[in-house]
Amino acid sequence: MDEKRKHPRAEVNEPAYISSGGSVMPCVVVNISPEGAAIEVDNPAYVPHRFRLVMADDASVIYECQVIWTKKTRVGLSFVATA
Repeated sequence: MDEKRKHPRAEVNEPAYISSGGSVMPCVVVNISPEGAAIEVDNPAYVPHRFRLVMADDASVIYECQVIWTKKTRVGLSFVATA
């Protein structure tokens, strides 16, 4: 399979939270790059299309995200630039 990403993803295993509309759901970031990430969740049906990804170890690290793909319990994200 050809790699379509501009930046390679770094493999990580970091706890994080999906935050949207006042609700919060735990997840694990499994890989990350400057443009996006992949996360593992218990049930991807509850992941909103757009949300904030907040890193558990440093709550000042927040990414605005949108879902690009879902495969079983893994969700691929693109980081959205904020104006």
